[in-house]
Amino acid sequence: MMMFIYFVAIVLFLLLCILLCGTILIQESKSSGFGASFGGDSSDSLFGTSTADVLKRFTGWLGIIFVVSCIFLSLWTASLAHSRNAGDDGVEIEQID
Repeated sequence: MMMFIYFVAIVLFLLLCILLCGTILIQESKSSGFGASFGGDSSDSLFGTSTADVLKRFTGWLGIIFVVSCIFLSLWTASLAHSRNAGDDGVEIEQID
């Protein structure tokens, strides 16, 4: 059951990565960026005139969640590897006198 939860966490992490990449790509840069490719100009925005502020704040929170989940998953992976290595004591060494 624990491995299932681990793989669900990995899948959620990958979805977070895709969402973060997409959020970064739709932000407007100095040269109108990739966001202008969708047919909108700076006056057409979903959140009104503060779209850049909303996207910056959302990207910041996604970045924080990304870093925390990276640390959490790396510690969890190390813990799984350590517990798996500790359980490999099934090999018995017989001492010959």
